[in-house]
Amino acid sequence: MSDTFRILAINPGSTSTKISVFDNEKEVWSTKITHSSDDLAGFDHIFDQYDFREGVILSELRKAGMDITSFDAIVGRGGVLYPIEGGTYSVGDRLIEDLRKGVQGEHVSNLGAPIARELARVAECPSFIVDPVVVDEMEDIARYSGHPALPRRSILHALNQKAVARKASSDLGRDYRDLNLIVVHLGGGISIGAHRKGRIIDVNNALNGDGPFTPERSGGLPVGDLVDLCFSGKKTHSEVKKMIKGAGGIVAYLGTNDMLTVEREIEKGNSEFEAVYEAMAYQVAKEIGGLSAVLEGEVDAIVITGGIAYDRNFISWIRRRVGFIADIMVYPGEMEMEALALGALRVLSGQEEAREYDPTERLSNG
Repeated sequence: MSDTFRILAINPGSTSTKISVFDNEKEVWSTKITHSSDDLAGFDHIFDQYDFREGVILSELRKAGMDITSFDAIVGRGGVLYPIEGGTYSVGDRLIEDLRKGVQGEHVSNLGAPIARELARVAECPSFIVDPVVVDEMEDIARYSGHPALPRRSILHALNQKAVARKASSDLGRDYRDLNLIVVHLGGGISIGAHRKGRIIDVNNALNGDGPFTPERSGGLPVGDLVDLCFSGKKTHSEVKKMIKGAGGIVAYLGTNDMLTVEREIEKGNSEFEAVYEAMAYQVAKEIGGLSAVLEGEVDAIVITGGIAYDRNFISWIRRRVGFIADIMVYPGEMEMEALALGALRVLSGQEEAREYDPTERLSNG
């Protein structure tokens, strides 16, 4: 690639804002701005933080000597929009409007696109989002749950899943669009997706739905028992929701969601911690096995990423159960900043065309 494109990537988190500058694929500068509870205390709604977040980003860029007009594109983390296919999207009015309305809920990632567009207006360059959490490429057969009132939904770590899928494909010397992969993101939430020829055709709802339990989420639960609990009078609506997301999984069993603490306890010989942790790996392996059936046994690789992927013991438990299916490729951590920048770069370099956010057709088709 002869041209060098300078790209600013912005990733708002609940208590931090990450910003990185890339020259093509190379990260040349980055920082993580931590926001204290006092910093955020005065904001009742996510969008109320807009001016504050934009201000700290501009301040950090000035301190680093980064000229806002030097950027060829600015890319923000995509928010909780209506379901869309994967890809790089131009930030337009409808996209901003749906984030501001919170059409699928308030989330701090909803700030990524509006901040990117405003900074891009100053820089006189395009603004994008890449593979937001609402990426939905599921086949119709995968949407059936067992009752029409409760269809299965695609909510996953799409940005990181797509990024590591492309990286694994490159390492295999193949094109992502030519491969069948099972991609496993192991973090506070766990999403496991069947990627067929560049599309995620089935995946568990990693937010508050099905799949394995996680450090703080329950995953799939025995539904009859859950219904009985809901109507028992022992738990409020909010307490049950908290059981499913925030106080489920590892933290419910062991009282901590810190995986380093869990690993240390296992090293000390704590059999209870080891049993629960291995049970989580067992459920991850079961999900991988199920998705190998979705791909009809034609799996080119199993790709594992996320923070828990650093733990060799956890990976070995998974490998023991599913290593017969396909080779396992491990990419610990996450590639979100790189994924944002590379999504913009593919458009700037002409490898892809930017998509326009228009969920109307998908919504009208249900």
